[in-house]
Amino acid sequence: MKYSELGTSGVKASRVALGAMRMNSKSADEAREIVGTVLDGGVNFFDTADCYTAGESSRRLGQALKDVGVDRGSIYVQTKFGIYRDPKSDDITRYNFSKDHLLAALDSELKNLQTDYVDSVLLHRPDQLMEPEQIAEAFDELQNSGKVRHFGVSNFSPMQVEMLQSGLDQKLEVNQLQFGLGHTGMVRQEMHVNMTDAPSVDHDGGLISYSRLRHMTIQAWSPFQFGFFEGVFIDNPKFPELNEVMQRVADAHGVTKNAIAVAWILRHPAHMQVLLGSMTPSRLTEMVAGADVELSAQEWYDLYVAAGNDLP
Repeated sequence: MKYSELGTSGVKASRVALGAMRMNSKSADEAREIVGTVLDGGVNFFDTADCYTAGESSRRLGQALKDVGVDRGSIYVQTKFGIYRDPKSDDITRYNFSKDHLLAALDSELKNLQTDYVDSVLLHRPDQLMEPEQIAEAFDELQNSGKVRHFGVSNFSPMQVEMLQSGLDQKLEVNQLQFGLGHTGMVRQEMHVNMTDAPSVDHDGGLISYSRLRHMTIQAWSPFQFGFFEGVFIDNPKFPELNEVMQRVADAHGVTKNAIAVAWILRHPAHMQVLLGSMTPSRLTEMVAGADVELSAQEWYDLYVAAGNDLP
């Protein structure tokens, strides 16, 4: 396992992390096996959110970490807050970055996770009614109380980060974004600079270059999905060329296609971190192995083109 610093936080996190969004469906024994599997692979970073099935995923994660007996000081736990779900329907009805909501949500997550602090917390999706002054007050209180050590965002554009950062004393260290061979828009647009075709349309505001400039770590969520939760591309007949090239590259490195999908993200010099959402221990073992695969530049581009992209 390779490790790198998250932003400028001083946190040396594993290049791949476990995302707990789907852990709510697992029994205590299954959750313990999942956590034990990634720990054995060198993973020291765990991500969750208060809105994942009303906190149930966080509760399963917290219990699993306790059941395996891992030293709390040897791992990093991150959660996200700011998405409001109706308590009766569990539907997302709004985003809520008010100070009172953020403080209450974090306290709830600490209880769910059975810990007295989280290493980092992210604002989950941009609240268009956000008031930076309230967020700043919430962050100050959370930091001063020792409940949160580092801060970041998820699914924010560069200008949203700039606007929020201007009112904070804490540096935003992380931006969690969808990225992978099935969701390549952030790099595709940067290849079509000064062009007028469809891929040249900038949907992201130059997120990769911006993040590198500001020393923010991109955490890649849903790295095996294409579209927005439309399915996985590995062994999917919709992507024959991609799977053929992935298998060829996997064979050359003595690993699986799951590892290659991870290695492709990690090959980018932005030093991203990959969030693994699988709840199958055998697949997690294959994915974690991707952190130790060094793709050549040609292999990276071959995979990019095989995923349906062009080189202008």
